[in-house]
Amino acid sequence: MKQFRLYIMVAVLALAGMMTTGASAQVLRDADFNSIGRINGNGVVRNQSMHSIGSFDADGTVRAADGKAVGVIKQLEIFDTEGTRIGYINTDGTVRDGESNVLGYISINDGKVTDAEKKTIGFARGVRVDWIACYYFFGFFGK
Repeated sequence: MKQFRLYIMVAVLALAGMMTTGASAQVLRDADFNSIGRINGNGVVRNQSMHSIGSFDADGTVRAADGKAVGVIKQLEIFDTEGTRIGYINTDGTVRDGESNVLGYISINDGKVTDAEKKTIGFARGVRVDWIACYYFFGFFGK
């Protein structure tokens, strides 16, 4: 019985390790599905040359490559450094600016990112929608 528990524990740890490795960095892609960067599980954003271009802190702070705060995310709302709401994401994936104008859409199912006219501008499967919005719509990383 102890041996069986050991096998189960090893299998669970191996599965958790595989899932962690797969979820540690997600590829950001352009409309042609070419890799344009990555976001790792710790919120570090890298360009296609793997240079850090910014990050997302656990408290919601969005930082540029030099470490300076450029914005804040609070419950699917995006604010600039002065605290002005510059946009938000609806639960259906619609991204809006601070005046409620539609900027685009993020498909929750497949990570497809489209502009207001529903033209594909990129893909970011497995990335948090607020991070996707900051990257593709709010230009926090000067990509």
